[in-house]
Amino acid sequence: MGRLSYDGAVKVDFDDRVLAHLQVVISQKLRRGEPFPFTWRNDPSLGDGRTTVWLHPHATIVYKYHGSRQPALNRAWLEALTHAANSTSGLYLVPEPEGPDTGEVLTG
Repeated sequence: MGRLSYDGAVKVDFDDRVLAHLQVVISQKLRRGEPFPFTWRNDPSLGDGRTTVWLHPHATIVYKYHGSRQPALNRAWLEALTHAANSTSGLYLVPEPEGPDTGEVLTG
């Protein structure tokens, strides 16, 4: 499990593969200077609610991966996450598309 830390106060664990996709989408938005909300469901041990943070170009975001290898990225999933991030509700975790047309690409 990897960890996303936001402004040193909020920490949330995601699978390394999920975190890699989130990092790409978040980085693209912030590189363009586009702030947006990011919402995720809390772990049931925390009450099974949800948390939303406002991501902006001056926020301190740390991505810490458990594994040393870069996961393969799924182009279709990146597009689905980007579509969510560009919506009025902001970024939230959508299921990874399945099937032969997912357009996986390796990153190095």
